[in-house]
Amino acid sequence: MGGTSTVTPVARSSFLLHVEKESGQRIMDCYQCGKCTAGCPAAASVDITPRQVMRAIQLGLVDEVLDSSMIWLCLSCQTCTARCPCLIDIARVMESLRLIASREGRAKEKDVALFHRLFLRSVEASGRLWELGLGGFYNLSSGHPLANVGLLPSLLMKGKLEVLPHQNKVTQAAVKRIFERASRLESK
Repeated sequence: MGGTSTVTPVARSSFLLHVEKESGQRIMDCYQCGKCTAGCPAAASVDITPRQVMRAIQLGLVDEVLDSSMIWLCLSCQTCTARCPCLIDIARVMESLRLIASREGRAKEKDVALFHRLFLRSVEASGRLWELGLGGFYNLSSGHPLANVGLLPSLLMKGKLEVLPHQNKVTQAAVKRIFERASRLESK
């Protein structure tokens, strides 16, 4: 893996503490049983597994963690969290690592990071996900304008996609408050 870390040596030695603070999880409680990896649907597609991510954090291996594809390809399905005998919310750790990597400009899986941003922007704009808009914006923004376009007619005819975003003022207001709170917490 590698690359040059923008994390200072002091920060490198306290990487574990930084991740624990960001995620609210006790990483050192992990005793490497491997249940997180055994259940992970993304484990076969990544460079290091959830168990290896947890161990790398414990060892302060900043580059190996923040440059890994695991933190970007994690599905946030919560399987690792549900299986953890130490009650560590590993999915929350992965999300925290994505945030740390993003702040450092280390998004290895650029299209995944782009998808995350566009997904959140869609939810923030209408209070819920507008799949057709997300797909269109993602295709245009990622430089793959015609990706999966052949599926569109069938999905529209079967009613699987809404042509326009769903409008519900109550939901939009509630979601707006969530995003405002997240923004305030992020700026602290």
